[in-house]
Amino acid sequence: MRARRTVAALLGLGLAGCLLALGGCGSTLESQPISPSSLESFIAVRGYPVYWLGNGFAGLSVSEVQRDRGGAYAVQYGNCAQGGQATCLAPLAIVTSPENSFVAHGAHAVQASTLRGARALISEAGKTIEVPTGAVVVSVRADSAALARAAAAHLVPINEVGVPDAPLPPALPATSFATAPLPTQLQSSASTSR
Repeated sequence: MRARRTVAALLGLGLAGCLLALGGCGSTLESQPISPSSLESFIAVRGYPVYWLGNGFAGLSVSEVQRDRGGAYAVQYGNCAQGGQATCLAPLAIVTSPENSFVAHGAHAVQASTLRGARALISEAGKTIEVPTGAVVVSVRADSAALARAAAAHLVPINEVGVPDAPLPPALPATSFATAPLPTQLQSSASTSR
């Protein structure tokens, strides 16, 4: 009887270990959604607004948040549509750069437009929209022009009061880094293949 219990306990532990191991690598998703509380504490910055679309937008959850050394924040929605580790192209990304004197549109044709009362630059057949507003540049990069435009219409700062579809603040005078872009301002070579 005792031997059966020991064997049953060992089998139970072995099964639990297998389930844990499979759970760790059983998901094929590049990244898992971030909890709202950890996201809000991560982006609780002072000095400039950081734009996002809430915890989810158009059926896509926040999947990753990155901050570069220059202070730019990238909030990605959904899982990688292309690429792999370190080359992920999420279906939707919102990048807020505190450096407003440089707007990266690369070698792509750019169309000027007005979006929510602010000057906007549209490139990559409408899939990228860059909006200098206040002291920041907000870049929207999406899988489709319709998703990019919808996202740009609903952007709000996470750390200030904002209303979707409301006019955006006019761009402030440019800061000093116009000739030295921040890493997140440059379009990756992978994004040009979209």
